[in-house]
Amino acid sequence: MVGSRAFSRKLAPFVAAAATAVALCVGGGCAGIAAQGRNAHGVQLYDQGRYEEAVREFEHALSIDPENADAYYNLAAAYHHLGVTSNNPAQLAQAEQYYNMCRHRNGSHRECHRGLAVLLVEQERSEEAFRLLENWVATNPTLAEPRIELARLYEEFGEPHKAKEHLVDALYVDSENPRALAALGQLREKLGEHELALKNYQESLWYDRFQPDVESRIAALQSSRSQTGGSPSPSPAPATASETRIATRGTPPLR
Repeated sequence: MVGSRAFSRKLAPFVAAAATAVALCVGGGCAGIAAQGRNAHGVQLYDQGRYEEAVREFEHALSIDPENADAYYNLAAAYHHLGVTSNNPAQLAQAEQYYNMCRHRNGSHRECHRGLAVLLVEQERSEEAFRLLENWVATNPTLAEPRIELARLYEEFGEPHKAKEHLVDALYVDSENPRALAALGQLREKLGEHELALKNYQESLWYDRFQPDVESRIAALQSSRSQTGGSPSPSPAPATASETRIATRGTPPLR
């Protein structure tokens, strides 16, 4: 693996009441809800470390709904984890295949693009990772998420100013995006632009108040400013939960 820290990779979100809803569903929508139920059960098994059983549940979800992008992503994430922990190239190849099948069914699937980029970086294929995310930006010009992930990749490879450009572009596309604002705040804090970082953090929290990591950075910056009587200059910002990196081969937290 290259020295870069990678992005966080997470299982896709699911409807909590999917299993109950299946019994009540009538018509063509049942397949989608049934697949969600299998996906949800697979995530529970994954969280318990029962990876092979989780894989079977995700495969069952696909047998119900062959176009379910989340099921493809979950299979990719599971095989990615298994391949990394056992150093199994065949499982990593399966993960890559499923990541691609996921993004071909849902071109805006954030976790899928991030997971595949992680895999490529781990395999020292960073040029492919950059190309993947750059193509994602080009084919989704109205979305902020591709620019946020590309910015993260540039930051990981020691190009913070390039990263900042892409975050500014993300906010040009979506000025109220809390992830872009928080990421820009964190980057500016690392670059010593503390007043601008504080402003970005506050704006991010305004649009999404459920961000304890952002709240803690605001408190740290405000505390430092009150103590110094001027511009805040606290200790460097740690990576937030949504920006978790990996220094060695492994699997980041799930959601």
